Amino acid sequence: MPAIACVDTGYVFSGDSSAPTAADVFIPASPTSSSSDSSARWSPSLSASLYRIDGWGAPYFTANSSGNISVRPHGSDTLPHQDIDLLKVVKNATDSIPSGGLGLQFPLIVRFPDVLKNRLECLQSAFDLAVKSQGYGSHYQGVYPVKCNQDRFIVEDIVKFGSPFRFGLEAGSKPEILLAMSCLCKGNPDAFLVCNGFKDGEYVSLALLGRKLAFNTMIVLEQEHELDLVIDLSQKMNVRPVIGLRAKLRTKQTNHYGSYSGEKGKFGLTSAQIVHVVTKLSEFGMLDCLELLHFHIGSMIPSTSLLSDGVSEATQLYCELVRLGAHMKVIDVGGGLGIDYDGSKSGEADQSVTYTLEEYAEAVVSSIRYVCDQRSVKHPVICSESGRAIVSHHSVLIFEAASAVKPVAHQPKPDDIQFLLEGEEDLYAAVMRGDQEMSLLYVEQLKHRCVEGFRNGVLSIEQLVSVDGLCEWVLKAIGGSDPVQTYNMNLSIFTSTPDHWGMGQLFPIVPIHRLDQKPGARGILSDLTCDSDGKIVKFIGGESSLPLHEKESNGRYLLGLFLGGSYEESMGGGHNLFGGPSVVRVSQSEGPHGFVVTRAVPGQSTSDVLRAVQHEPELMLQTLKHREEEVMHTKGGDQEEDDENEYKNVAACLDRSFLNMPYLATEEGIIE
Repeated sequence: MPAIACVDTGYVFSGDSSAPTAADVFIPASPTSSSSDSSARWSPSLSASLYRIDGWGAPYFTANSSGNISVRPHGSDTLPHQDIDLLKVVKNATDSIPSGGLGLQFPLIVRFPDVLKNRLECLQSAFDLAVKSQGYGSHYQGVYPVKCNQDRFIVEDIVKFGSPFRFGLEAGSKPEILLAMSCLCKGNPDAFLVCNGFKDGEYVSLALLGRKLAFNTMIVLEQEHELDLVIDLSQKMNVRPVIGLRAKLRTKQTNHYGSYSGEKGKFGLTSAQIVHVVTKLSEFGMLDCLELLHFHIGSMIPSTSLLSDGVSEATQLYCELVRLGAHMKVIDVGGGLGIDYDGSKSGEADQSVTYTLEEYAEAVVSSIRYVCDQRSVKHPVICSESGRAIVSHHSVLIFEAASAVKPVAHQPKPDDIQFLLEGEEDLYAAVMRGDQEMSLLYVEQLKHRCVEGFRNGVLSIEQLVSVDGLCEWVLKAIGGSDPVQTYNMNLSIFTSTPDHWGMGQLFPIVPIHRLDQKPGARGILSDLTCDSDGKIVKFIGGESSLPLHEKESNGRYLLGLFLGGSYEESMGGGHNLFGGPSVVRVSQSEGPHGFVVTRAVPGQSTSDVLRAVQHEPELMLQTLKHREEEVMHTKGGDQEEDDENEYKNVAACLDRSFLNMPYLATEEGIIE
């Protein structure tokens, strides 16, 4: 059997067929990277390519010449001097107050209202262009579904930015109706308030009250029995309602987001139910109240061909309702306008779409126009509920690496090697002929046998460690080693990225600085929670690890999760009682820094998250202080002054613990 020998470039195998002894085997030292690798020239543009920034980030994010992520707040219309250096924003937000910062803790959400405004304008512009170029006989008038992110300032911004083009809101619950009506008080009076979701009497009453308050409220029937509530309450409240129908289409998509659409979808009326509704409205003399048709074939529609199929089917239903006598005016194409999370433009695996905003709008407008022209039906107002496409880009989650754990290769002791080598001729033969597949198989078999030996008391813990070391070096010899580091992040995946944990949604994750340096490691991300699922081990591009830089001992390593502005905040829970992140709102400014922080909100304190699960932090604090007093009394002794100081220290520690955020507190500053 050949014996392993070590040279600078790796392993070689001697032709000596004699049985190896401990003296014949040499375990190599850790290999060092070549000087050419360590000194290779690197640039921010190479980082942009590595992390696909130009794919998923354009036109809002780029790598600047300083090696930091820059935000282009006005998209393609951003002038060179208007770029915002994200690292400078984070430094300003997290530096201590005495140092001139805001003193916020990580994790941190940075919002850019200018990006939000640009997304709204681009969506409206895309539809305006499609309407004009195709000679469409009506207009586009969208709504924002507040479920995507109900944050007050986001909703208020959308109402304000969308007011010039009558942009409205969509609500799916009673609290959301109240929220929407309150915000629309400052909006365009013609803006739609589309009321979706399951309804009871109070829900319908609120929607009808919206008509009394002069909101352009439309009640969309999701289930047939809801019509009875609408008819009864509208008569009692003396309100003429505007009614919409949500149709269950045959068209559906096959990815995750389409699993709840189609004929077996959660919401909507079948063709038979639509006919029943029309008949009943006619009987009550209310068929003129039916003005809107709504449908939804799933979020993240991957292609315009599928979109066109769904829109065409829905438009045929719309024309049928016109034929039956309904006073139809609006077709609501629902959500589904996707974004390109991985920058591939492939339309694959729920992560990507193959079209642009302009192509989406063109497909919707052309499909509706074609069917209506065929049926000689007046072109309806087009509405969409494109929440994901509106809010995803404007929000960035920033978090820091608390530590990085490198894989450690243990070197076998010479006295243990003879025992480990017995009967491993197949392993050596596979390595010698370069058979990676069989080498990996034999390595796993060796590990399995040694673990069994350890369980049976045959191997010591030192020998088990030596097995790991020997196997690691064999893997390096055949190029099968996976030296992936674990970066422990000051973050809760369950709170801040629930879609990743719950459904495998991938988001672009990129270091926000050091992009002028070549990443020297690959890593996976592990969060703070006491849960095995609290890891990110899949990344865009089909990668099982992320190119990262070595964490420096004297500074912070900061990463950003991008395109997470929709759903993540509204769906995040309180796992391990890690609360919501700190939040800052940043607008582009012509001042010396290029930006201004318009609002800063500290993350939830420990008291906040405890209160959210029905505990009473004030009572808890008093209980613990009383416990400390009892402990002091049991000690006895004459050192009253020392005891009093100890009590004050304990009380101060408890006070701080209730007031601080639950996340890790670090003292390192950010070095630009």
